[in-house]
Amino acid sequence: MNAKITPEHLGRGAVVYIRQSTLGQVIENTESQRRQYALAESASGMGFSSVAVIDDDLGRSGSGIVVRPGFQKLVASVCSGAVGAVFCIEASRLARNGRDWHHLVDLCAVVGVLVIDHDGVYDPRMVNDRLLLGLKGTMSEYELNLLRQRGLAARDSKAKRGELRFSLPPGYCWNDVDQIEIDPDERVSETIKLMFRKFRELGSARQLFLWARDADIEIPVVRQNAKYQKLVWQAPAYHNLVEMMQNPIYAGAYAFGRRTHRVQVVDGRPRKTIGHRKPMQAWNVLIQNNHEGYISWGEFEENRQMLTENAYMLQRASRKAARGGRALLTGLVRCGRCGRIMHVFYGMASGHAHRYQCRGDDAHVGAGQCIGIGGVRIDQTIANHIMEAVSPLAVQAALEAAQRVIRADDDVRQATKRDLEHARYEASLASRRYEAVDPAKRLVARELEARWNVALERVAELERRLVRMDEQAASRPQVDKEGLLTLAHDLASAWNAPGATMRSKQRLTRVLIQEVVIDLDDGKDEVAMTIHWTGGRHTEIRLARTRTGRYPDNRHPSPVEVVRILGPHWPDRQLAVTMNRMRCKRNDGESWTTLRVRALRERLGVPEFDPAVVGPKTISVDETARRLKICVGSVIRLIRAGILPAEQLMPCAPWKVPLEALESEQVKTGVQDVIARRPLKVLQYHQNKTLKLPGF
Repeated sequence: MNAKITPEHLGRGAVVYIRQSTLGQVIENTESQRRQYALAESASGMGFSSVAVIDDDLGRSGSGIVVRPGFQKLVASVCSGAVGAVFCIEASRLARNGRDWHHLVDLCAVVGVLVIDHDGVYDPRMVNDRLLLGLKGTMSEYELNLLRQRGLAARDSKAKRGELRFSLPPGYCWNDVDQIEIDPDERVSETIKLMFRKFRELGSARQLFLWARDADIEIPVVRQNAKYQKLVWQAPAYHNLVEMMQNPIYAGAYAFGRRTHRVQVVDGRPRKTIGHRKPMQAWNVLIQNNHEGYISWGEFEENRQMLTENAYMLQRASRKAARGGRALLTGLVRCGRCGRIMHVFYGMASGHAHRYQCRGDDAHVGAGQCIGIGGVRIDQTIANHIMEAVSPLAVQAALEAAQRVIRADDDVRQATKRDLEHARYEASLASRRYEAVDPAKRLVARELEARWNVALERVAELERRLVRMDEQAASRPQVDKEGLLTLAHDLASAWNAPGATMRSKQRLTRVLIQEVVIDLDDGKDEVAMTIHWTGGRHTEIRLARTRTGRYPDNRHPSPVEVVRILGPHWPDRQLAVTMNRMRCKRNDGESWTTLRVRALRERLGVPEFDPAVVGPKTISVDETARRLKICVGSVIRLIRAGILPAEQLMPCAPWKVPLEALESEQVKTGVQDVIARRPLKVLQYHQNKTLKLPGF
């Protein structure tokens, strides 16, 4: 028995701390685990009354940049005074950084806890032992940095030669001479080729995802853990397809170091997070033309650009891809004053109007907006220029469209045939396994028979699917090439056809146009547009602005007329607002205020507004909106639709709503329709609003 171990230490008990840095070490380095767990027997043999084993940190690094709940539990046990000794196989198991190591040694010195490893017993309260423990901690930290530096240098050196093996995406495998080659499984390779081909055709990862789900096509996915990996087939997930389109290995390039880790200070301690993407220029290794690719490098860069344009909130300064909607130039219009991409705002009244609006520097309060313009006439003008530009190529486009219609269904059919071939192999394999087992061993035979039946059902399902595809192909009318050629000469009819979707028009626009720069010429009251075509040419267009939403220029009423008509019906403050909206300027050009309206009314002898004299009880639009619990815009729409009766004494004058009209069934039904159109979250918010009092 060592003289440093006193009865007081034995009475407190001991703690055995066990740690391995990675999951790979936990699975592979089992001998190290046995040695660490054996410390519990050594502690019992020394006479400690109780021995606790802390193994919560298996698979966690001791570098100090990851959370270690086991180490925190060890520190808490030491501080409680219930521990007499801490057992570890070596100092590096307790910590690989000086902060954690010295913190633990300081606590052990304060409480009187021994540190025991295979070299001996150390009492942190003794100067020599404290010095030795400090040296061990420093050497452990230095050893970690040295091993990491050597390992990373060796790894990068091998990766620069393209010989470093790592987990490959589906469709590739390593051969015997450390080279990447296409998976020999035809089902895997053809499915991946189909995904890339359909992405180029559809132009969106989401559309590819929806198409694959609708066609019931499965894709290969690599499942792996610290020791094993295998290829499984499953329904496509959106993130799997996006990762496939962004992986340079499919373009024949050897790429390593595309992701990195970041260290942040959280609660005063460094914390590491992994999996952060790096820009291409920051990748550790990129070797193009390293192996056979499913696509070319040019197609890979085009795919990345397409995904970037689809991501609306990632880069606000770049043009965006077609996402449907009523606006033709969504994501293509740039403000001619500040250079930002203009947003699209859709009107709700007519259901067809939309507006291109530049919000300016909206990150700063009070910065204001730049410009805005109605989009219907802008889109029509751009569409006319597009049809003029592509008319000579309309015949070729019609023929290509006819061929794509034929190829679209053939891709799905070929994928289903490959699935059927694989399913028949699985059924044959299940049959051979069932026949090879002893029929008397029913425990195994029943399970193999069930698997065989499942495989046969899968074969039957795929065969039925192929039959349905053949029937649909036979019943589908043949493509009329002569009709398509005739329609191609009249591109305007094809553009405005009921079956032409806005997404198709947007995609065609993005093929031809890089962007459209819009500015307003206030002096000439015109819209100045500059079309930047994809080929590098530019077209400047000027379009007269439509003067909408203003009081007619030839019908600006005089202030005297407005006061005589509206004075008895509205307060002076409301009258001043109305006159300013009508642009009834004073002789000196100043705006109207309540005092100025009152002075004019008294000079003209117009009586002051008196609610008791006005007649039937009426209320304003704002009060109507408050009572009906809807917005002012909805009240205006109900008035214009004839649902809510109201009176307007002259254009741009405030509406007067009869109070008794709010109780009519027609108005109540209209209000319910307005509420029913609200988003679900807004309805839940209004339904769940409750008054919460303190203490309840």
